[in-house]
Amino acid sequence: MHKAQDPDFAERVRASFNRQQAMALIGASMPVIEAAYTEIHLPHKAEITQQHGYIHGGVVGMIADSAAGYAASTLTTSETSVLTVEYKLNLLAPAEGDLLIAEGSVVRYGRTLIVTRAEVFAVLHGRKTLCALMQQTIMTVHGKHPR
Repeated sequence: MHKAQDPDFAERVRASFNRQQAMALIGASMPVIEAAYTEIHLPHKAEITQQHGYIHGGVVGMIADSAAGYAASTLTTSETSVLTVEYKLNLLAPAEGDLLIAEGSVVRYGRTLIVTRAEVFAVLHGRKTLCALMQQTIMTVHGKHPR
């Protein structure tokens, strides 16, 4: 099990999320913040859909990247920032629903690199369907506070 190094990680992560203009632009929220795990919720709205009415794959990637990145950030010290180095996203089903939920978690925590994963679910009429799966590598940046 992964252990948080900063007892105030939830407040720090929430403040960072609230500074993300991109998440505000698409209407995302982060209602769940736990050590090594976060959730980002995104309600369906026409402005973020593609030509078939599904939430755009790029937006699915945005919330997966942020959910997993913030899961990594829950385990860092308050003097450490994180940046995505790479991720692989598999779109498994159309992002069709009233709500998307990106569940980010830490697979392996290291001093320099953190491996994470995210599962993105589309919720339609109360039924969750896995629509995307992502694996990500995060780089820690020691001594640099995010703006």
